Amino acid sequence: MDVFTTRAGRVRGRRSERDPGIVTVRGLPYAAPPFGADRFRAPRPAQPWDGVRECTAYGPVAPQSAELPGSPAWSPGDEDILTLNIWAPADGPGDLPVLVWIHGGAYVFGSSAQPDFDGTALAARGLVVVTLNHRLGFEGFGHVPADGEGPACPDNRGLLDQIAALEWVRDTIAAFGGSPGRVTLAGQSSGATSVACLMAADRARGLFHRAILHSAVNACATVGQAARTTAEVAAAAGVPATRAGLLAASLQTLVSASDRVVERYRQDPGSGQRHYDPAIYGPVADGDLLPCDPLEAWAAGAGAGADVELLVCHTTEEYWLLDAVGSSAKVTTEQQLHTFAADFGLPPQLVDAYRDRLPDAAPVLDVYLALYGDLLFAEYSSRLAEAHARAGGRTYLSRFDRRSGGDAGHGGDGGRVRAWHCADIPFAFGNLHDENLHFLMGGPPGPADHELSQRMAGAWAAFAAHGDPGWAPLDGGGEGSAVRVWRTAGEEARETGAFRDPWDAAGLPLLAP
Repeated sequence: MDVFTTRAGRVRGRRSERDPGIVTVRGLPYAAPPFGADRFRAPRPAQPWDGVRECTAYGPVAPQSAELPGSPAWSPGDEDILTLNIWAPADGPGDLPVLVWIHGGAYVFGSSAQPDFDGTALAARGLVVVTLNHRLGFEGFGHVPADGEGPACPDNRGLLDQIAALEWVRDTIAAFGGSPGRVTLAGQSSGATSVACLMAADRARGLFHRAILHSAVNACATVGQAARTTAEVAAAAGVPATRAGLLAASLQTLVSASDRVVERYRQDPGSGQRHYDPAIYGPVADGDLLPCDPLEAWAAGAGAGADVELLVCHTTEEYWLLDAVGSSAKVTTEQQLHTFAADFGLPPQLVDAYRDRLPDAAPVLDVYLALYGDLLFAEYSSRLAEAHARAGGRTYLSRFDRRSGGDAGHGGDGGRVRAWHCADIPFAFGNLHDENLHFLMGGPPGPADHELSQRMAGAWAAFAAHGDPGWAPLDGGGEGSAVRVWRTAGEEARETGAFRDPWDAAGLPLLAP
């Protein structure tokens, strides 16, 4: 019988439908619901229960307005959101390596129930896989001003949730066959930056030993910036920007108010950097949990988590996904491109270099998408990897460049399959079969795609188990040739050695949009 004993009580899982050799446990609370008297507070331990708790379905998702294919939506009244899910070999030997996954979604949407993140295939490779939900949006990352009327509400509550989940793994994962001394923390997009933040946070030290960052996104807010966002959201919600005023607003009210603030930025070309991709929440460099942006800390040689082995990946056409789903501004004229570069302090020679590396007569939109995607994701991820290596860490870097696999007739741009944001994750998890994910992949997978997935999932499993994904680490002096480029076997070779030359030539300092 697939019953496991945790500190809070016994739980029952069930065998995976895909692989009966894998046990799944879903919707297991790792902390108490963070609402009511506990709203805007650090997470508390889950309340114990009697008997055997059935854990066969995903728990409720965090408050959000997004509705994602194949995933549950949030409904007001869903409050028991701090849950996790486990996939483990049913007859494993114990002491198995553990992979803990933090989902992306701009810190405002997404959940562990997305079909991308089913852990069956990775568990079949000998891992215990854990995915988790945490607070998002204002509940997870909004700044709540202190008013002297009660205990201060910490910033970075979403990160504190993640730490609570890691503490649960440390204390409990052995019951599921995992080793608390062999934990790899992994994430994508905002989830990857969350992992980087935890690498720089003393409070998370020792809770994980390896880390995987896919498409880490630039960057963190100051307390002042977070306070200004709070003022905007409170005004949109019609409440004072005070602790009492924010507590009086319902979950739905703050979700809707945040959406209205985002839409105002989206509609205002004169609003600066937030106009292009209005992500208004994220980690806050509060001087407590998080002293500063991880890249800033690592580049200074402080808080780099050099004792944590690191695997970094990004895609080569990140931002085309954001354009395809309509979540970013359209930049289609030379004047708009000039304004964009000025808003981010990018020199004209960098824009010209991107124009030169694209095909002749490439539209302005393509120049913008290539440049902005690298600014937000590829360059930030690469700089994190290099800073970690220079600080003495063991660091591996890779790029996902699969552009023509699958059914090109369903591709992202005129029939072309793009190596865009999120496309790499179904490959690494081994979840190409799910039709909800075919949009990300540009259509149903072909044999070459399945072979690529086997290689990528194998690299993750090997890294989690032994700290070596299968290629040479960075040497600390730059990326050199130690970069794995993920492509299907049938794709034509593309030159990637000069991928970052425009940024090196521009000599830009640390990036901080």
